Amino acid sequence: MPMQSPRHIYLQMKSLEDAREVFFGRFSFDQHLQSETIPAREAAGRVTAEPVFARFSCPSYHAAAMDGIAVRANTTFGTTVDRPKQLRIGEDAFYINTGQIMPEGTDAVIMIEHVVIVNEESVQIESAAYPWQYVRRVGEDIVATELILPQNHLITPYEIGALLNGGVFDVKVKQKPRVVIIPTGSELVAQQDLTASAPPPGRIVESNSAILGALIRACGGEYVPHPIVPDIFEEILDTVRRAAAGDAHIVVVSAGSSAGSEDYTAGVIAQLGEVLVHGVTIMPGKPTVLGIIDNKPVIGNPGYTVSAIMAFEKFVQPLICRMLGIREPQRPVLSVRTARKMASKLGIEEFVRVKLGRVKDTIVASALPRGAGSVTTLTEADGIIRIPHHVEGIKAGELAEAELLKDLKDIENTLVIVGSHDNTLDILANQMRVRDSRFGVSSSNVGSLGGLMALRNGYCHASGSHLLDTDTGTYNISYIKQYLPDVRVNLVNLVLRQQGLIVSGGNPKGIRGIQDLARDDITFINRQAGSGTRVLLDYKLMERGIKPESIRGYRQEEFTHMSVAVSVLSGAADTGLGIYAAAKALDLDFVPIITEQYDLVIPEAFLEDEKIKLMLEIIRSEPFKALVHQLGGYDTSKTGSIIASL
Repeated sequence: MPMQSPRHIYLQMKSLEDAREVFFGRFSFDQHLQSETIPAREAAGRVTAEPVFARFSCPSYHAAAMDGIAVRANTTFGTTVDRPKQLRIGEDAFYINTGQIMPEGTDAVIMIEHVVIVNEESVQIESAAYPWQYVRRVGEDIVATELILPQNHLITPYEIGALLNGGVFDVKVKQKPRVVIIPTGSELVAQQDLTASAPPPGRIVESNSAILGALIRACGGEYVPHPIVPDIFEEILDTVRRAAAGDAHIVVVSAGSSAGSEDYTAGVIAQLGEVLVHGVTIMPGKPTVLGIIDNKPVIGNPGYTVSAIMAFEKFVQPLICRMLGIREPQRPVLSVRTARKMASKLGIEEFVRVKLGRVKDTIVASALPRGAGSVTTLTEADGIIRIPHHVEGIKAGELAEAELLKDLKDIENTLVIVGSHDNTLDILANQMRVRDSRFGVSSSNVGSLGGLMALRNGYCHASGSHLLDTDTGTYNISYIKQYLPDVRVNLVNLVLRQQGLIVSGGNPKGIRGIQDLARDDITFINRQAGSGTRVLLDYKLMERGIKPESIRGYRQEEFTHMSVAVSVLSGAADTGLGIYAAAKALDLDFVPIITEQYDLVIPEAFLEDEKIKLMLEIIRSEPFKALVHQLGGYDTSKTGSIIASL
């Protein structure tokens, strides 16, 4: 019988600060890595193993810094415009070009522009030169024996020039810390083992090693790959034992550190060495395991990608930096204002990924989904807000500190759109980048009403909305008048789009319309309260006298049309109300219900903003409309037109 690892429940989790103190405190970082000598030309990004001194001076001779004539400065004293002086070429003056060695006995250069040529033998000057005028003296840049770089210095590309100019053609650097990544999990499949098709059900691509490997290289380490190890305790035990006995400096076990009975990392470390920390009070990253085997740090990294990255940044990257003797990189921090409430659990320190954009004088933060497996929340994120463990979140409109993941200039040039979701916003975001690389789009999906509230509070430049007035049959206008009475806005149509019921391929349950949602054999997936789709659904239910509570799944909510489509594709729901483009994207079937108007609500105060002007120019263009038509289910006959000025 294979050995079973006990289920761990994290009864003794430690805070991030305590975990780092306990973990790093067990290792002596004054034990130097081995050194190696490499060509100076290849040294960028490496860390010096010893101080580096210049072998010779630069320049090693007195050199002209300008084109002109080289002279002895004292022979020119007293020269003025009124008392010009003639100098004999080859005796008192010598023609010279920039960089050439100064003739013996000369100590100044007069620029050629200030020289009057009299004839082939003589020139005239009208001002005196001072000693060492326009001359690069010996050692002006580097003096022989001078310290060029100290020990434990991260060499930059600029410093390669200093090394070469100082006669240092080879440099002794520290060995890169070797980090072996051991991916575990019987559900994992290596990318190289896949064909063009997706992995079979129950299998997922092993991508964490590639991500962590790139991060290791980026912070100065050497990534040592390892084949996938299945969820068999003895195999993981033997693999970790061999890795710890090998030449790696750090061992990372990937995807084997949660509380499940088949997550074996803690048991493996306990059998081979010592578990120092099992569970850290952070999200993402809670399942992290920290231990020591044969005096080597061993980290059990969570399997969810965002958790794995967070654990790497908090524990593995600092280890690499400390081994190299360099400072941990620090991201710039900016004060931002939250567009929505960010809830958090007491006792857990949470790192929330956010989109950022400047609206008037405020940098506004909109939270991205918090799923620990959603790597796209990091690719889309502009920053991270850290919510301390002693508070239950951050209120809407509160100030918070955000670590920047992107350049501040990019954030300031971001067009912030908050409101209802539509797939055409992705096309708009891409076209903005294509047309002018300075500008980007941050789109936050909070529903149409949420978007109007964000506009009212000054948290966005524009809002996507498709709110149906059931009394008049018009879209958005009555809601704008109700919720934005003091804000002058333009209502600009983005698209007309088909809304309907998204169903599985072939429509196996024979769903034909809204009336079928009340059937006992139908499971529905809804959109969130305040969304235009929810308003439409409730209106259609009221028309037919269907009570919401009679619909199985009415209270199960998603925030985007694509999320609704995914729920249907996965079998979690039989149907959901959404747009045709979402159904087409996932090869699902569609039952049309209505063609609706999706508009952008733009405050008049932003109409002269460069970002808004570019956006309007793009959505009115034929290339944009052609791309929209490719999605399916859209009518662009009104796209870009002003529906109303309110």
